[in-house]
Amino acid sequence: MTRPGPPADPNTDLHCMLETLCLWAGVGSYELSAVVLLWPTSGDRTLRQLPYYLLALGVALLAIAITVRWLTLAQGPFMTMYEVLLSNAFSLGLVTAIIYFWIPSARHGAVFVLPFLCMLGLWALTVSPEQVPLPPTFDNPWLWVHVLTGKLFLGTFLPAVGLACVLLFNHGLLRMGDPVIVYEPERLDLLIWRLVAVAFIFDSFMLVAGSVWAHDAWGRYWSWDPLETWALITWLALAIILHMRLTFNVPKWVNWLMLTGVLVLAFLTFFGVPFLSLTPHSGVM
Repeated sequence: MTRPGPPADPNTDLHCMLETLCLWAGVGSYELSAVVLLWPTSGDRTLRQLPYYLLALGVALLAIAITVRWLTLAQGPFMTMYEVLLSNAFSLGLVTAIIYFWIPSARHGAVFVLPFLCMLGLWALTVSPEQVPLPPTFDNPWLWVHVLTGKLFLGTFLPAVGLACVLLFNHGLLRMGDPVIVYEPERLDLLIWRLVAVAFIFDSFMLVAGSVWAHDAWGRYWSWDPLETWALITWLALAIILHMRLTFNVPKWVNWLMLTGVLVLAFLTFFGVPFLSLTPHSGVM
């Protein structure tokens, strides 16, 4: 006869239900924000502001989901694909919302950014919320610096690429119907590069903090594992684009197009390589 297992903890079940409910509600708020943004309006100011309040609501709901999971498991959301998607859907939404409320002109790129956030949220809904214990090597303050600066890098870079995509459409290089009407494109171009410069600083801190953490965890600063290599490639690509923008007379649309390529590269580095690698970075972010 099989010995029965320990009784289920009703508090844990309740926490899981609350986490799932907040996740679904948060992703739903992201979806509504994108739908309202793309919905034709008569120019009513309240309706124009609504997508960004829905975005903020989604961020708050995802924050509750992360908090509930954190308290239940007594560890941060670092290990599994589900936790990476959940935490990044929250952090990207949070940084984007701050930028949009602080710099209203950056909202021109929301037509691309909000669907991207929706995609992350929907992806999280399709992944099993499995639980993986945190390794002892993760008990290190440099891990927090590494993860935080990485999320700030993506969160700052995403709105910049959203603006770059809008200007590419406005330039007529990408076509989906009529070009997007954008006022003061020169000002938006300057805003793009300011955001990219800030993102580059965060990316640099992420690499440095990761190296210090690696030395404490595994006794080496760098080992050229796939995630480290691709993170360095992403950093170099961003550095080259910034150098080209400052030094050479390259057409603006070329730099905008290259920024979209770096976002794809960063996306694959953050959400692909760690879960395909057999190195110490495997399955973590």
